[in-house]
Formats: sequence, C-alpha cells, structure tokens
Amino acid sequence: MRTFVLGLQEVDRTKASLVGGKGANLGELSRIEGIRVPPGFCVTTEAFQRIMGGAPSIDGLLDRLSSLAAEDRDGIRELSGELRGIIEGTAIPEDLQEALTRVLSRLGAGDAYAVRSSATAEDLPGASFAGQQDTYLNVIGTQAILQHVRRCWASLFTERAVIYRIQHGFDHRKVHMAVVVQKMVFPQAAGIVFTADPVTSNRKVSSIEAGFGLGEALVAGLASADRYKVRNGQIIEKAIARKTLATRALEEGGTEERAIEPERQDGQVLTDAQILRLERLGRQIEGHFGHPQDIEWCLVEEELHIVQSRPITTLYPIPEAGDRGNHVYISVGHQQMMTDAMKPLGLSLFQLTSGGRMLAAGGRLFVDPTKQLASPASRDALLDLLGRSHPPLRDALSTIIERGDFIEPLPDEPTGSRPGQGNQAPGRFDAQVDDDPAIVAELIERTQAALAELKRDIRTKTGTALFDFIQEDIQRRSVAMFGPQSMGVIMAGMNASSWINEKMMAWLGEKSVADTLSQSVSNNITSEMGLALLDVADVIRPYPDVVAHLQNVKHDGFLEELVGLDGGKEARDAIQAYLDKYGMRCAGEIDITRPRWSEEPATLVPLILSNIKNFEPRAGERRFERGRQEASQRARALLDRLRQLPDGEQKASEAQRMIDRLRSFIGYREYPKYGLVNRYFVYKQALLREAERLVQAGVIHDAEDIYYLTFDELREVVRTHRLDDQLVGKRRAEHALHKKLSPPLVITSDGEVVAAAHKRADLPAGAIVGLAVSSGVVEGRARVLLDMADAELDPGDILVTPFTDPSWTPLFVSIKGLVTEVGGLMTHGAVIAREYGLPAVVGVENATRLIRDGQRIRVHGTDGYVEILT
Repeated sequence: MRTFVLGLQEVDRTKASLVGGKGANLGELSRIEGIRVPPGFCVTTEAFQRIMGGAPSIDGLLDRLSSLAAEDRDGIRELSGELRGIIEGTAIPEDLQEALTRVLSRLGAGDAYAVRSSATAEDLPGASFAGQQDTYLNVIGTQAILQHVRRCWASLFTERAVIYRIQHGFDHRKVHMAVVVQKMVFPQAAGIVFTADPVTSNRKVSSIEAGFGLGEALVAGLASADRYKVRNGQIIEKAIARKTLATRALEEGGTEERAIEPERQDGQVLTDAQILRLERLGRQIEGHFGHPQDIEWCLVEEELHIVQSRPITTLYPIPEAGDRGNHVYISVGHQQMMTDAMKPLGLSLFQLTSGGRMLAAGGRLFVDPTKQLASPASRDALLDLLGRSHPPLRDALSTIIERGDFIEPLPDEPTGSRPGQGNQAPGRFDAQVDDDPAIVAELIERTQAALAELKRDIRTKTGTALFDFIQEDIQRRSVAMFGPQSMGVIMAGMNASSWINEKMMAWLGEKSVADTLSQSVSNNITSEMGLALLDVADVIRPYPDVVAHLQNVKHDGFLEELVGLDGGKEARDAIQAYLDKYGMRCAGEIDITRPRWSEEPATLVPLILSNIKNFEPRAGERRFERGRQEASQRARALLDRLRQLPDGEQKASEAQRMIDRLRSFIGYREYPKYGLVNRYFVYKQALLREAERLVQAGVIHDAEDIYYLTFDELREVVRTHRLDDQLVGKRRAEHALHKKLSPPLVITSDGEVVAAAHKRADLPAGAIVGLAVSSGVVEGRARVLLDMADAELDPGDILVTPFTDPSWTPLFVSIKGLVTEVGGLMTHGAVIAREYGLPAVVGVENATRLIRDGQRIRVHGTDGYVEILT
C-alpha cells in the first residue's frame, strides 16, 4: 500500500527515499530533546511518482533531457519548461487530496504554512542541492497548499536544478520530490548557524548570521546580516551590519519586503545570551547528526525554532591522528604535484613505499609535522628547508606557530627531522656526498639491477606469499632509493642551487642564476623522456601512411596494426622501445591504480603527432645541445665577472665547484621517483594477475575491484576468498565524493584550512602572484588544461594547469612557459622547466579560473607573477 503522507514525528533518516533529504532531517530534528521544530507533515515521493506516472508524455521528455549537456541552456530551458507545465497542470488524484485534507484539518486548515521542496538528492553529505528547488511561505487555505505542492513537484525541473544534476552526475529519473508542509512561525529574527566556520573550515568555530524578520531575505541575498563567531562558548567576533530590509508575512498570505525602522537598522539582532544559546543548540544538532551542520533558525517570542539542518558539504575531512591533541597536517599531493583523489589501493601502497607516517583523508595523504614544529631546533630546520623550496607552506606553518596557542612547545633537541624522513635533519645529507659524478651513475646502475631482480623473482609469487614479497621488497628498496646516499645527492644538488643563487645575488646582483645553469644536465630521466618522444616522431615522420593511420587511432591495440604499412615496423619498434623505458609512467603515477602508458599506449599518439607537426628532425638533440651551451656560456660569463671582484679568484673557484656540483647532481632529483614508479608497475601487474584469479573464483566481479581495497584488505581477501559484497560499491561512492573535494595545503586537527600566501610587494596592478621557480619573462597564448588528454598545443603556447607530474613532460617541448596552481621550487614542473629553459611560476592559486584559455599572458619566471595582457 502506498504512503502519501507522513507526519514529521513518523520520519527519521531511514525515510529519506520517501521524504527527501530536507524531510528526513526535519524528522530527525523533531526527535532531539530540547529542539523546537514547527509541526508539519511530508507529502511523500510516492505521491510524486503517482503524478509522474499519470502523465505519459513525461517519459519522452525525460529521455530528451537526459541527452543534454549542461552547456545546452536553450534545450534545458525548453524541456524543463514543458515538464513543469505538465506537472503543475496535472490534477491531484482524489485519494491523495483526501489524505492531504485530513492531515491539514488535524493541524488547522485555516492556519498559515510553509510549503517546501524536499528532493531525494538534497541535503546529502556529498551534494547539498541548496536552493535548487522551491519554497513557499505563508500559504493559507487547503486549495492554496495543494497548488503549492504541485509547484514544489514541478520545481524539480527548474533550469538551475536540472543543470546542477547534470554537473553532479545525478540521473533525472532517479531523483524524486517530496514536499514538507509546516506550520508557519512569524519570527522577529531569523538566520543561519554554521557549526564550522565557512571561511576557514575550523570545526571549533560556529559562525552565525542573523537578520530581522523571516530568513528568506538573507538566504536570497537581499538583506545584510549580523555575523557572530563563537568558539568554546565565547563570542570571539561580531560584525554588526546595517539592516535596511526584512521579509514579513502578509495577513492574506505570501510575503513582502519591508523597510526596517531607521533606529533599528544598526542594532544588534541577537543578544549575547541568545548568540551563545544558539551556538549550544547548533552543537547539540551537530552531535546528533555526527557532521558539521548548516542550520536555519527562527527566534519567536524568545524561543529558538529550527526549520532546517543539512550537512556542510564543502568541508575537507580531517586526517585522524588517533588522539585528542592538536595537530598540523601538510598535503603530500602538493609536494608530489598530484592533488587528485587516489583509490584505497593507491593510497595504501604509497604509504608503504614512502616511509614515515602518512594519514589518509578525502582520498589524499597528509604528513603530521607537529612534533617537529613544537621543538625549536627541528622547527627551525624544517622552516628553513621550506623557506627555500616552498615559501607559502613555510608562511602557513609560521602563522600557526606565531599564534602561540595551538602547538604546545617541547624541550629543544639537538637535531631536527623532516616529515617522513626519520630523525635526519633536513639539509645535512650533502655532507655525506663527495663531488664525484660517478656516484650518480652507480646509484642508477644499482636501481636498474634491483629492478631486473624484482621482475625475475616476482613471477614465482602468488597468494599471500606475493604480498609478503612486495612488502619486503618495499622495505628493502626504499632504503636504497631514499637512503642517505641517494638523498645526499639530491640535497647536494639543491644546496648547490641555493648557494649559487644566494652568492650571485650578493656578489653580482644576479637573480636566479642557477636556473640557466641547470639546463641540459646529465641523468635527468624525466627531461630525457620528453626529448625521447621527439626522437620517436623523427622515426615516424618520413612515413605518411603511418602518420595517417595514427591520426585515426581509436584503441590501444594499434601497434600491431602498423606492421603492414610502409615504415610501420620501424614506427612500432620506436614506440615500443619508448614504452619499454617510460611506459610505466602516466598522469597521477603515484597512484598505482592509474592506467599506465603501456596499458593505454594510445594516450601518447596525440603527443607524437604534435611533435611530427611542430618540429623538424633532430629537434631533441638540438634542444639539449642548445641548453648545454647556454648553461656553459652563462657559467663562463659569471666566472669572468667574479674574477674581477676583490678575492675574485677564490670566489670564482668556489663558484666553479658549486656549478660542477649542480650539474653533476641536480638531474638525479627525478630518478628515485622513476625507480619507484617502475617498481609500482611490476607490483601492479602481479596484483592484477592475482585479481584475475579472484574473478575466476567468483570472489570479485572485475579485476579492477581490487583498486577499492587497501593492500592489507586485499591480502586478506586473497587469503580467505571472502569479501563483503557492499564494500567495493561503498568505496566507489566515497571515491566519487573525494574527487569533488579540493585538498588544502595545510589543515589542522580543528579542520581549519590555513591560508598559504605569497607575501609580495611592489607588483604591477592586477598581477597574479605565485612562486618564481624558473627564470625569464615570456609572453604567449594561455592554454588552460585540466587534463593532459585534452592537450592541443602550438609552439609558443604557455601551459596553465592545476599541476603537472612527470607524465606531462612530453608537453613541455612544445610550450614556452608554465603556470601551475600547485608546486614548489623542487617539484616536478619546476625542475623540468629549468631543465628546458622555460620561464615558470607555480603555486598560483586559482590560476585555471583567473586565466581564461586563449588569453595572452606574460609570465615573469624570475619574479614570480603572471600578467593578463588581453
């Protein structure tokens, strides 16, 4: 039997499919002791489905609507208008009318009511849908209420609601509409309380907005509101607004905007006692729902009534340290130039291979440097390192330290440590490294030998023995790849770069000298990868049939198709050789679950075709040699000038030693990650073989289901051949939510996202500030890319993107400048930009929104800012 009407007292969170998100939350609120909720009832989704099913033409319109993209505003406007017209014009069946009339007569048929939409995809943890459907206030009379119920049903198909569903991937057919009908309250004041600060995300700060009259004027943005902030039962901030308008109810029904008396316009809406009472109610409601809430309230004759509560969906989850102490967390993804959400297997493998303790939150990883920041010695060492590599991050941490009330000081210690690096003080590795370039060759040879050994030995491992083998290999090889000698080489190169920049500025007034000196160094595996794809283009360019075939590649099995063409075998062999060396790479490569180039080789085809079109033969060789000569000429010029200074020969000798050290060691910066990603691909292939056995045994449906399990969970599934049927689906849904979140660079255990600012002065008006990482000034067309697969670059374009990891390097040969939203001095994009001699600015907040694709921009790589020219 269908249920058309439910009283609020009959509703809880389990009834969301019947009464929608708003109705379910109001039902929950009405059950909380001490919370006043105006009485009312819900017209259920079964009533809505009855109406929809009674209009045959709706089905065809929904088919057409489902085929539209969010950008097709005209099509959406036309179809959504037709749907609304049909629903509003459909008569409410007699049995449904009777059910509504009965409940209204019990509550008071002649009273005033609020009639509010409550969709099943509304007030959810991952999408609030706030303001997408309609609300009607002060509706009087049974017929008027029935009419407004129809309007609420129809509001499921407003243009804004349709577009929102398309953008968030909701199926129009699977979203249903309930309607909440509640007794009106006529408040002297109303507003919103956020139980987490909407600006900083601090969960311990409640933010309250208050205005006179009904709250609709505030929600609609028509009236200003007082703003109060409360922390731990104390008002910490007040902003009293001038309030000129209020929404008031009319006796005959409906509402109107009225002017507020001049003598009340600048008055405080709530007393301090009411503010604190409201904050306590907010915390009580938050505790019931278990998540920070966005709560609408009304003040009626000194009583606070709650008329809505929904989860705040924009907050980033807080990493869990496992205790109640204060903690500071730094994003790992910002350092790795990959801030996308990772799947559970990817997260857990990266945690295992990275050393040190990393905490997962929102599909990303964070490190906790709180102990290092609490001790003066380790704090100074950490901030010094960050000051050189990532100044905004240092400034964000300094902001927390300077408050003096968050991090409890620890006794000083003789040595500091860096997150994830044990007790080794940052900046000290170089003392263990001799100025011998052969060290790098030896480290690379060792890595290659260990990789060959891994490929040989892992073939014999299956079942839980495979997991034991991988874990042992991770522990053994992490020491080799990220141990003192390897890290010593990296730090030696970084410190040489810092020394050169500091001394040349002090002695010669030259800025960012090391950028030019870093061009075309040896042993930079990532920059070699970009140039090597130019060599692949050289092999293919002479064969028009191969080029034509590649222009129509639609799948990843194209390599063998080439063999029958003139030059096809040569082309296949060149691409395959490239994949043999670099095919384990891909966008977001620190996530083992991402498809590798070897798995999807068609990914490389547009890049190869672009190189064929835009470059002459031997472009890679010439580019490398040009960079080497520029670095050499720059070095000679600097040394000549140094010799003219007092103590010039000594200065020149010191500089020569540091230049040699830079060019010997800075290229190795990219190699440990290359070695790690190589090993990831070997692990992945072995784990997927195990997954296929699970598929054959009927334990999982698809091999890639394992991506939604952690490493330890997968080991247990392999051991027991048992898996909770719901777990993979739940993890898929969580990952979909995580992808919509923007991870913070720094977040505290209070949930506060600490702003990381570029503290700069004397910049041109309108300049967009970032971090200078590769010197030079360049103008060109901005190509704003969110996905490497969308790259259509012409020579001279400037790439603007959220972040780049090594997989983006083949694009760098086509551009002449780089702007990213994420990054530091030694992150991938910065290193390769210097290697290729590209002016670059990184850490430019919101660059992909501030700069439009196709605009002409100027990148000041030496001074760290971007100008929009057209």
